[in-house]
Amino acid sequence: MGEMKWYVLRTAGGKEKKAAEYLKKEIERSGLSEQVGQVLVPVKKEIVTKGNKRTVVDRVLISGYVLIQAELSPLLENIIRNNVPGMSGFLTEKRTGAGNLVERIPAPMTDEEAARMLGTQDENAENAAQTVVDYRVGESVKITDGPFNGFSGTVDEILEDRSKIKVIVVIFGRKTQLELSFNQVTKE
Repeated sequence: MGEMKWYVLRTAGGKEKKAAEYLKKEIERSGLSEQVGQVLVPVKKEIVTKGNKRTVVDRVLISGYVLIQAELSPLLENIIRNNVPGMSGFLTEKRTGAGNLVERIPAPMTDEEAARMLGTQDENAENAAQTVVDYRVGESVKITDGPFNGFSGTVDEILEDRSKIKVIVVIFGRKTQLELSFNQVTKE
């Protein structure tokens, strides 16, 4: 058998995870598991704060695409092109064949592209989830953790790179600026 290469598959936007799951099931059902290394939807974990709730969500890095590490065979190509709902096939390249006929064949990723994409995916898996915050300067917030738990204040500055927020709180009749982490405050 030949070597496995990484290919890019096109999917309907927003259907990447479903298409990848269905593809995995089709590969298993067809007995082609030994020809496929991985089916991957590159995602990035983020903590999203909406209202007073924080949730960790997976954000798709490249919308409309799924990666597959495989040794392509005509049967596997046929399954990918025709049997997976929401999947429209490979990223292809043109090749001129016999009689000057132009055919489109699946284009494998270069080793550098694959390493970069997989490195990005590994980095996102290893890093703590990135926080996406919907706070704005001037907004009222309530402190929910730490020595100032229960105090209310106003957002003065947002330090997204450090996952911190500066809040002005009135303590003993004086305005005091506190630097808190995003998970220590909620919107009022």
